[in-house]
Amino acid sequence: MNRLPAFASHHLRRIALRTRSVSSSAPGSGATELGSKSVAFPGATFGSVFTEKMEFLSDYPTIPTFRVLDVEGNVIVKEQDPQLPSATLIKMYKTMVSLNQMDVILYDAQRQGRISFYMTHHGEEATLLGTAAALTKDDVFFGQYREAGFMMYRGLSIQQCMHQCYGNEKDLGKGRQMPIHYGSKALNIQTISSPLGTQIPQAAGSAYALKREGKDACVICFFGDGSASEGDFHAGLNIAATTEAPVIFFCRNNGYAISTPTHEQYRGDGIASRGHGYGIHTIRVDGNDVLAVYVATKEARRIAVEEQKPVLIEALTYRVSHHSTSDDSSAYRPKKEVADWMNQDNPINRFRKFLEGKKLWTNEQEQELRKEARSEILKAFSESEKLKKPAVSNLFTDVYDEMPWNLVEQKEKLDDLIAKYPTHFDLNSHAKE
Repeated sequence: MNRLPAFASHHLRRIALRTRSVSSSAPGSGATELGSKSVAFPGATFGSVFTEKMEFLSDYPTIPTFRVLDVEGNVIVKEQDPQLPSATLIKMYKTMVSLNQMDVILYDAQRQGRISFYMTHHGEEATLLGTAAALTKDDVFFGQYREAGFMMYRGLSIQQCMHQCYGNEKDLGKGRQMPIHYGSKALNIQTISSPLGTQIPQAAGSAYALKREGKDACVICFFGDGSASEGDFHAGLNIAATTEAPVIFFCRNNGYAISTPTHEQYRGDGIASRGHGYGIHTIRVDGNDVLAVYVATKEARRIAVEEQKPVLIEALTYRVSHHSTSDDSSAYRPKKEVADWMNQDNPINRFRKFLEGKKLWTNEQEQELRKEARSEILKAFSESEKLKKPAVSNLFTDVYDEMPWNLVEQKEKLDDLIAKYPTHFDLNSHAKE
């Protein structure tokens, strides 16, 4: 088990994880006593005192952004380096590059009409690999839709990703979801769903279930700055705070949601400042620094599992790509801005420079990796494209343990229609029952 350096752990607890949970009510049952400065109302927070100075609060200290590496991949404070094993660092980097290569190929495939939809991860890779490496396979994953790198690190194969994007007969979801909506029961990966924010209260409930079962595990829930504007965000955080559920809420704040800049989304100090309002341990990290994400997530997991408390992590990052294949980001941000971020603070390049500085990576290895990754991806792509769609009967299965009468009737009617009009219902492209 990898442990944080003593200084790094102490630094995170003392400074970065700055918001502490407090008792929601003042102690004692008596009313306000004459001469007392303590506020005794049932809704008061412990430590609240009376004042005779009327002041509306509007200015608060800005939460700092924790980092380990500078943009050139140098460790700024030696003690903050988590000293991960070389094999772990290489696995993280290889997954980053493989994800990047898969994104390029599947984005082009969508443009060619070979799959219906896709979302790339360009610019946000560090948020995925830093978290994945810090957690265990017992920790339950709730995603938004841009987390394939996390799943790949955990064990979801490129071939399984391809099957899902094609919705073919080997797709674990049996073709019922649009592309990039991955899931795996074996890997504790809850299936992605399209509606924004719905996973947040679900994650809080799942974490509470883990707590009641006494599991040595937590839940991680990914979402973006746009989803943090949904009502489910507030409901989920409040549920987790009041039940003291072991969940890590991980917000990737890439500045634009789907197409709306953050300055048009909210006021205040980003997403992290909301953690204090719910009494949740909170940290803001450099989301392009994979080691900062790792260190913060590792400590967040300790708090969640050992202290049975929720944690909010806001990772500041930059979405280099369009939001999806349905988006043209040039409509709401200048192309030069995108190019500057891609060239000056690319998370893959930053991590590569760190590895090169430790003599763990060379240009020869880089070329070989990219060649091998592209070959593997194209092979998987070709295999998935050749497979048939799932059997039509999958329209009716996997919701109920035993199919209810109304679904039985619907299936019988569909079977009759297919038999009566075979030219209109050509099943040659579907797998046999």
